[in-house]
Amino acid sequence: MNLDSAPVQNRSTKGDDITQEVPMACANERAAVEFLERLRWGVHPACPRCGDMNVYQMQDSRTGDREKNHRWNCRGCRKQFTVRIGTVFEDSRIPARHWCYAYWRACTSKKGVSALEIHRQTGVSYKSALFMLHRIRYSLLDSKQYPLQGVVEVDETYIGGKPRYVNRGKRGRGTKKTPVVALVSRNGQVRTQPVADVTAKTLKRLVRAYVGRNARIITDENPSYNGLEKQFKGGHDTVKHKVREYVRGDIYSNTAESFFAVVKRGLNGIYHAVSKEHLGLYMNEYAFRWNNRKLEDGERIQAAIQAAEGKRLLYREPIGEAV
Repeated sequence: MNLDSAPVQNRSTKGDDITQEVPMACANERAAVEFLERLRWGVHPACPRCGDMNVYQMQDSRTGDREKNHRWNCRGCRKQFTVRIGTVFEDSRIPARHWCYAYWRACTSKKGVSALEIHRQTGVSYKSALFMLHRIRYSLLDSKQYPLQGVVEVDETYIGGKPRYVNRGKRGRGTKKTPVVALVSRNGQVRTQPVADVTAKTLKRLVRAYVGRNARIITDENPSYNGLEKQFKGGHDTVKHKVREYVRGDIYSNTAESFFAVVKRGLNGIYHAVSKEHLGLYMNEYAFRWNNRKLEDGERIQAAIQAAEGKRLLYREPIGEAV
C-alpha cells in the first residue's frame, strides 16, 4: 500500500490523541492533510470562502479514492478549496507534512525551534524553513486580546548581542539593544511588544492599551511609570531593585522576569541572534506558548493551527536579512 494514499480514520481531537497522531502526520502527506482538516474544521468542514457547510471531497474518477491534491468542492459558491485556503500556508508548495512538523516543534519546544533544525529534519531549504516559522509566528498573535485584569506586572528588558568584553560597557539603556516591554497578569496572560524607547509616553501608552482600568499595576522604580496610580483603580506599587529589594509582601515583578528569562534563554541558546525587524514575530511565539502553557501539547498545537485561519503573510514581507 502506498503510505501517502493510506486513509486516516477520524478521531477525537483531545490533547493526547493529537499528540499520538502528530508523528504520522509528519511522515504521511494524506495523514497530514486530514490532520489539519480535523483540527481546523472538526467533523463539520466548511468552505473558507463562503462558509457553506454543503461541501464534499473530490475523488479520482478512475480509482474512486480521494484525489491527490485533497481538494473539496463547495455546492454554495461552486468553488474548489483545500485546507490551506485562508491560512498562513495558503499557496505554499511545501508539503503539508512539513508544516505539521514545524507546528509540532514550534508549539512544544519551550524555548523555540530554529529554522536550521526544521531544515535538517524535513529537507526543505533553510530559507523555506525560516519563512515557514515566520508565518507560524505571525499567525500566533492573538487578534482578540482582552485587557489584562487583576494584578499586572510591567517590566522591560533589552534584546541584543552580548558585550564583547565581560564587565565592560552598558547592559541595557543607552546601548543599541532593542527594548521589549512585557505586561503579565499573575496566573494569567502576557502581552509583549518591542518598542523604540522606554520614555514615559511610550510605556504609559502600552499600559493603557493592554490593561483594564480596574487593575493594579506593579513595576520597578523606573520613573517613566510615575503617575499610573491616577489612571488605574487598583493603584500602582513599585519594588526597588536598585537597593536589592525584590519582594515586599505581594509587591514584586518576578512573574514578568520569569517570562523574560525564558525568552532570553531561547534567543541566546536556540536562535543566537534576532534582528530588530523580526523581533516582534519571535515575541509572538514566546507569548503564545506562555499564554497556553497550561494546555497539553496536543491542545496547544490545535490552538496554533486554528489561529492560522484568516491570516496571510506574503514572502516579501517577513524575509529581509537572515536572522
